Parts: sequence; structure tokens; C-alpha cells
Amino acid sequence: MAHQHECIHLRSPPMEALASPAHSWFPAPPPPVYSCTLTPELVAKAREELQEKPEWRLRDVQALRDMIIKEQPNLRTRLDDAFLLRFLRARKFDYDRALELLLNYHAGRKAWPEVFQDLKPSTVKHVLDLGFLSVLPHPDPYGRYILCLQPGKWKPNDYPFVDNVRGLYLTLEKLIQPEDTQVNGIVILADYSGVGLSQASNPGPFLAKKVVSILQDGFPIRIKAVNIINEPRIFKGIFAIIKPFLKEKMAERYLLHGSDVRSLHRNIPPSVLPRQYGGIAAHLDMSAWSRMLLDCEEEFIVEFCQPDPLEGVVVPDDMLLDAASGQDEDTFRALRSQLYYCY
Repeated sequence: MAHQHECIHLRSPPMEALASPAHSWFPAPPPPVYSCTLTPELVAKAREELQEKPEWRLRDVQALRDMIIKEQPNLRTRLDDAFLLRFLRARKFDYDRALELLLNYHAGRKAWPEVFQDLKPSTVKHVLDLGFLSVLPHPDPYGRYILCLQPGKWKPNDYPFVDNVRGLYLTLEKLIQPEDTQVNGIVILADYSGVGLSQASNPGPFLAKKVVSILQDGFPIRIKAVNIINEPRIFKGIFAIIKPFLKEKMAERYLLHGSDVRSLHRNIPPSVLPRQYGGIAAHLDMSAWSRMLLDCEEEFIVEFCQPDPLEGVVVPDDMLLDAASGQDEDTFRALRSQLYYCY
């Protein structure tokens, strides 16, 4: 048992060898040996919002590490301080909930192989080139990076929707590396310009349920707001597909602005928005985030192109991403009718 976890520990990415080329607007990966990079202000914020006590931080990490070794001895997972801190912060230092999140994180990979198999930036270059997603170069006044989605740029004939999910997951993995993001969380800006019936009805409730399950229960990131702009009438049908799977707190964080940029600016200031959203920042360079991810290719190969981390691990059947049910299909048929009506 001890020997296995000793080998597992070596799967942590050797950051001194895999450090990405300098991108002045995004923090570098954490060092191989943990050293807190939070400012005094963020230390205070983490204490207040996440129940993180600096004097107990490494003790808490060790407690979670001991739980993993004792309760899940076959789990192939990173055990380094920086990695485990992500899960503790995402669950406000509740050991049991942090361990559950870690298991969900790995269960998602097992349950959705078409997303996680051979997951690296070069395999989703077409998604990045299309401009389906990007990250704005400047965080908002609360220190939160802004993930920008433009689903209207994707057409079902371009490539399978699951490729968009692959690109999204790689982006989240990169965003969660800096400790600032672990404390501040992120904001999503989704521009629905150009979204029509073909895009809206393509994913279906089962796929939507998988994506929402991963974002809510299977990834250590805090999504603080989802700003929807330029949504067409058909968005009522799209949201009807998503909403049943959202927790109440997350559903309340969806903000619909329509074409009212003043409403958007009350939540994201013009100083960090590109001009197409009424901001004063430079025009959004969709290629910048693409270059960021592609420069980290080796880092993601180490992280994802490995054997199944749950091989030999007993995971409850209802933990995450349960199989499609007849009820889901009935729901989809009803919602498809609603989409046509909205359209």
C-alpha cells in the first residue's frame, strides 16, 4: 500500500521541467514544493470565506492525504500539497466533502472517456481556433478571471459538441492552478449571439447533466457568476434543459442581460471587457488563450494521458454521472418541443 502511493506521488507534474513559457498576463504554475503565494488580503479572504487558517493549512492537507491513503489506497491521484489544497478550498476545508469531490473528480474521467481519453490541448486545437472559448486577459475587480464562451460560433456539422467540453475542461484545469483563483473563483461570460435551434437542441439533457455535474460536484473551482448576454428567445428552452440539474445557489448566479450592456457592466466593469461588449479593453484576442494551452501540452500529457486513476477503486454507483434514464429521454422530448415553440 505504502509503495503504491509512493509511486503515485511521482505523477505530480514536475513543474520545474514543464513550466509553461512566460505569459505575462497569467500566473505561472505553482512550484513543485508548496509555498503560499497568496497576498495578505487573500489570506484574510480565505480565512473568512473558506475557513482556511494559515497556521493549520499543511496540517489540514496532511489530514486529507491520510484519509485518501487509508480509505482509497488504490486511487491513483496526486498527493502533493498544492493539488490537495484545491479540493480543501473548494469545500471550505471540510475533509469529508473534499475527499468526495476528489473522488468525483476522478470518477468523471472514468464515466466520460470520450472527454478525458487522450485529453491534451493539441487534440482540441480546432475548438480553440474556432473561438468557442477564451479567457479575458484581465481579472475583474474581485480578482476573478473571466471565462468567455461564444457557443454561437460552433455549428453541429463542425465537430461533436463533446470537443467543446474537452476544451472547457482543459481551460478550467489551467485556471485553477493559481492560488488566487482557488480563493477568488471565476466568472463566466457567455455570449449567445448566433445561437439557433441546431446548437440549442444538439447537446440534450443527458449531456447537459454531465457537464453540470462536473462543474458543480466534480471540479474544484468556485463559479461565482454566469453572465448571459445576447441570448435569443430560444434561450428559455436552453435554460429549461440546464436548470433542473442546477443547485439552487448556482441557479441564482445566472444573470441574463439580453443586449443591455449597461446591465452587463453592473456585474463586469468596462475596464476589463473588450470593445465588442462595450468595454474599453482591447479587442478580444481569441488566439492568446489558445497559445497558452498549447504551450502547456507536456503538462497536460503528464496529468491526463495516464492509466485509469480509479482502476481497482470501489466507487458508489450513484456518485456521479449516472447513466441516461428513460425519464431523461422523456424530458428531452418535452424540452425539444419547447425549443421549437421558442424558436
